[in-house]
Amino acid sequence: MPRTLKVGLVQQAAWPDKARSLAETECGLHELAAQGAELILLQELHATHYFCQYEDPALFDLAEPLDGPTSQRLAALAAKLNIVLVGSLFERRAAGLYHNTAVVYDRQQGAVGHYRKMHIPDDPGFYEKFYFTPGDATPDSGFAPIDTSVGRLGVLVCWDQWYPEAARLMALAGAELLLYPTAIGWCLEDDPEEQQRQKEAWTLVQRAHGVANGLPVVVANRIGHEPDHSEVTSGIDFWGGSFICGPQGEMLALAGQETETLVVDLDMDRGEATRRIWPYLRDRRIDAYGDLIRRYRD
Repeated sequence: MPRTLKVGLVQQAAWPDKARSLAETECGLHELAAQGAELILLQELHATHYFCQYEDPALFDLAEPLDGPTSQRLAALAAKLNIVLVGSLFERRAAGLYHNTAVVYDRQQGAVGHYRKMHIPDDPGFYEKFYFTPGDATPDSGFAPIDTSVGRLGVLVCWDQWYPEAARLMALAGAELLLYPTAIGWCLEDDPEEQQRQKEAWTLVQRAHGVANGLPVVVANRIGHEPDHSEVTSGIDFWGGSFICGPQGEMLALAGQETETLVVDLDMDRGEATRRIWPYLRDRRIDAYGDLIRRYRD
């Protein structure tokens, strides 16, 4: 009998009001749990607006410790709904030390692990280096999968999704699927053709990580227009487009640009079968990749 896992995700808008944002999240979780979802992914920073469009020291007040009120609410929901839940926090680790952190809650066990975003962007409208410190590059944090009752989860966050090294390291550590909570959208100043190129590249690169590692991929993005309160830009239209794909990049479920939940029965044995016919890990030339640890080959 194939080993199946019913996987879901919540695609939603979010607001500066945490109560409003989390209420929207909770509705999606109940909807997915009623359909039998065992593992549910939430988008990046789902409890607040995407505040990184501008730099404001007052916004550090949004941050919470790993066991703060938002985490406690998510843990309670995971226990009540009997699910494994991947949530997102703006984490206050210490004074002046903050992270963009994904936390995994396993049914009645509570929090069983977390992943601190490793790649931090700094682009117009995405000034994350002002707010977030990269995760520690250690064997038990860094690119380390999280063991749960439904399998070993390779959780990465948003900007991490552009880096094949991150997905590969998760696969090499035994991840059984890749999960990407994200917050990405269009700058309104870009023309429609450029916007479409960006979205297609975003979808393509993540599907390619699935192909290159023989793993299913689950991606949750946000939706809605969020203004730039500094008024330097016109804000961001988050494009949604959340999806679930199989280990050959096959699209299993795809969301539009509205509030939506997705749920899929994943055949968890397909990764093994795929790697038997496409044995990328066997054929890697690890003796020839030393220069990958260099910034550039001058």
